[in-house]
This record gives sequence, structure tokens and C-alpha cells, in this order.
Amino acid sequence: MERLHTTEEFNKFMSQLKETNTNLNFFCDFKKIQDNVKNIEIKLNLLNYLIGKEDVPSAVKSLWETNKECFDVLNILIAVRDKNQTKTTDRTNAIIPIKDFFKTPDRVIEFIQDTGLETVFKDRNIKNLVDYVFGVETGLDSNARKNRSGNIMENTIADIFTKNGIPFKMQINSNKFPPLSVLGEDKKVFDFVVKTNSTTYLIEVNFYSGGGSKLNEVARSYKELSPVINKVPGFEFVWITDGIGWTSAKNKLEDAFYMIKNVYNLTNIKDFVTKVKSEL
Repeated sequence: MERLHTTEEFNKFMSQLKETNTNLNFFCDFKKIQDNVKNIEIKLNLLNYLIGKEDVPSAVKSLWETNKECFDVLNILIAVRDKNQTKTTDRTNAIIPIKDFFKTPDRVIEFIQDTGLETVFKDRNIKNLVDYVFGVETGLDSNARKNRSGNIMENTIADIFTKNGIPFKMQINSNKFPPLSVLGEDKKVFDFVVKTNSTTYLIEVNFYSGGGSKLNEVARSYKELSPVINKVPGFEFVWITDGIGWTSAKNKLEDAFYMIKNVYNLTNIKDFVTKVKSEL
């Protein structure tokens, strides 16, 4: 198949890849963290009763008589968000979901003792559970950074389109366009759709600051998808990608680059913007 780009164009593309697309608000979503803590703040304050108690089992039983529902949030103290799906073994080696430890005071005591929380409470290693859980939630929030990186790239492209007066829609399913029935069972949700007077551009965007097998799969799938879409009159596939993670999958990216007509990064996306504006 004929190459749609030159080696020189690919080398230039690679030289333009950015190390990161993040800013400081990428690292923690403090609004979400605050909301998560606020939702269980009353129960955490009740659990503060256990801090400093020499006889933690007796304190648990007393608190159970007062408000047993407060123990429902113990899972977050060990940085487990889903107490229903997360399972572990108990003292009899039975496999049970963590939520089952919160059904009786004896089970709660087993949980607190076997996780090590009993010593933490007795030694006052934690001064206030609300503050402690804020820290736990901050740590758990770091797991969402991969998704935020993708969102940042989408937001960046949306901002570029908006500033240049390019109308667009986001997260559009391919079944919205009958001509794309050529995709068969391989239905697709496109990150962006931009319609001009002559062409409907179906756009995928991503950013990879690190490597991994996913990059190879993305390059392969878009290499196959692009020519299928471009054969449909009035439709063109566009791939906007960036990030030095592609250096670890350079060969796969190069193969796709030569086969995809419209492939851009954050540096040369201005060429696509100029093209679209000329068609509006």
C-alpha cells in the first residue's frame, strides 16, 4: 500500500512529541477528595472514640450499642474503597467480602485487630480519622491520574477547537452515521466529530507519557480503522496523539503513520485547524 507520509514527516512528528501534557491540577482532585470525606465525616467522628482506648474491644462493643452504622466505613481506613467486591480470608480461612466484617461487634474487633488498626488506635498514631481519611483519599485519587491524563488531552483539543471557532461534538457513536455500517460489528465511540461543508471528521485523541502494550494496540487498530472510514464518501478519520511514550512503540506508530492520512500532534494540529476552517 502506498505511503501517505514521508519518512522525513514521521521523523519531524517524533521530534515534536511532548514529555507531558499535565499541569499542577492533574495530581489531585481535591474537590472530589473533599466530597468523599464529607460523605462519611459523621461516621469517622464517631470512630474517633476508639482512638487512645486501652481496651479497644470493649470500646468497640460500647460504640456498637450507640451507633453500629459507623463501622461501615472501616474499609477506607485500610485504603479499600469497595468493601462489597473486595474479598479476604477471615480467621477460619473462609473467603468473605470485607463488608461482612462489619455485621457484628466480634467481626469488627477481628477486623480491627487483624488489620493492625487496634495498635494504631491504642498508640494514638492517628489523631483524627477525618484528617487521616483525607490523606487516604488523596492516595487513592492518584489511581485516577491515568484517566485524568486522557481527559486533559480531550480538554486541550476542545479548547483549541473552541478558540478557533470550530463546531464539534464529543463522544459520538458511529451508529449515528448510517454510512459507517461498513464498520460492521466494530462499533466505535469517537472522541470528537467535526462537520464541515465537505467532510465529517471522526477524531480520536490520546496522550501517552509512558510506554506499554496499549500503545501497540492503539496504533494497530487505528491503522486498520482509518482506511475503512476514509473509503466512505464524505468521512475522514483523524488521529491526534502526542507524548514521549510513543518512543517505546516507535515502530508501531511509524507503521500507522504511513497508513493514516490525518495524523497530528499538539504541535502540528494547527495544520488541521487551518484545513477545517477553510471548509466551514
